[in-house]
Amino acid sequence: MIITTTETLPGKQVTQVLGIARGSTVRARNIGRDIFAGLKNIVGGEIEEYTKLQAESREQAMDRMVQDAERLGADAIVNVRLTTAMIMQGTAEILAYGTAVKIS
Repeated sequence: MIITTTETLPGKQVTQVLGIARGSTVRARNIGRDIFAGLKNIVGGEIEEYTKLQAESREQAMDRMVQDAERLGADAIVNVRLTTAMIMQGTAEILAYGTAVKIS
């Protein structure tokens, strides 16, 4: 599966637009990570526990988007975007979406 943030693929032609492929995950912080994050907040610097949580969440959302595109019969996903939204205190959704296409 070719995945790109651009609208076109060099050397390829989009032959059919199949629709929007999307994947999301909702993640919550946990008490263990919050304790370490609170300590890091005092001294400053990157909060690695949250960085790792966000990276894992993005990968899961991307994987789900690819699965959705495969279900649609896509060869590629173009114009891919990622967004995040807070659902409630300490809980966020990561959404990956793009246009599922057939290419030649």
